[in-house]
Amino acid sequence: MRKVFNGCTVIDLSVTVSDTLPSGWPTHMPFQAKVWNYYVPLNERQGHVRSEAPYQTRFWIIDEHCGTHFDAPTHFVAPADSGIPWAGELGSQTGEQVPLQDLMGPAVRIDVTHLANESVPAGESPWITAEHIKAWESRYGVIEPGTVVLLHTGWDRYYVPGPEGEKYAKRPLVHGEGKGWPAPDVSAVLHLYERGVKCLAIDAPSIGAAHDGAPVHQEGLSRGMRYVEMLTGLEKLPPRGAWFIFLPVKVEGSTGGPGRAIALLSEQ
Repeated sequence: MRKVFNGCTVIDLSVTVSDTLPSGWPTHMPFQAKVWNYYVPLNERQGHVRSEAPYQTRFWIIDEHCGTHFDAPTHFVAPADSGIPWAGELGSQTGEQVPLQDLMGPAVRIDVTHLANESVPAGESPWITAEHIKAWESRYGVIEPGTVVLLHTGWDRYYVPGPEGEKYAKRPLVHGEGKGWPAPDVSAVLHLYERGVKCLAIDAPSIGAAHDGAPVHQEGLSRGMRYVEMLTGLEKLPPRGAWFIFLPVKVEGSTGGPGRAIALLSEQ
C-alpha cells in the first residue's frame, strides 16, 4: 500500500495477520481472533456472543513472533547469571527496553531473490553469505553504520492462504519438505555487525535458516543487533534511499513482538 505523507511516499511492509494465513511460527501458538461483543447476537466458534452496548470488539491470541515482528535479545540470549550457553547482560533486555531508534534508519535493500531458485536439500535454506553482501557493496557502495539492512528474498510470495502457504514455513521446518527460505549465515551477520548495522530485516519467516536457525540469532542478538522478520513488499524499494521504521507493541517482559513496518521514500 502506498500513500503520500508530507512529501514522502509511505510504503507498508507489513504482512496481514490472520488465522487463514501462515502468520505464526509453525511450532508456536497459532493466531486466533475472537468476537467478544458485537452489535447483534452472533454464533461464533467460541460460543454465543450477546451485545451489551452499541459497540464491537474482539480479542486476540497471538504469539510474540507472529506476523511482522522483531526479536529482542532475550529471545535467544539468557540472563547473565543463568549459566546457560550464550548467556550475557543483554539477556535481560526485553522488548520494551529496546530503544526505538534501533528499529529505524536509512535503509538498503539487498536483492538475493535468485537464491530462492538454488537447489538445496529438502528442509534446508540457501545461505546468504558475507560474499553476497560484499558483492552488493561493490556495486552500490559500502554500508554505513546505523543503516537498516533489508534482505529481499522474495519468499513473501508464499504468504498466502491454503496449501501453498504451507511452503512459507511449515513444510520445510516441520516436515522437511521442499526448500526453506534464503537466510543469512553467521559470516553475513558478523560482516554487517562490523559495518555498524544495528537492525537487520528479512521478508521471510525468520533471520535463521529453516535447518539451523539458532546460530545467527545467538551471534547477532548477543551483540545487540535487532532482527525484524516477516516483511513483505521489499521489491517496491530502491537499493538505497528509503527510510525504514518498525514500531512494535510495547509489552513488559516481551521477547520481541509484532508491529507495523513502513518505509518512507522522498517524492523528490
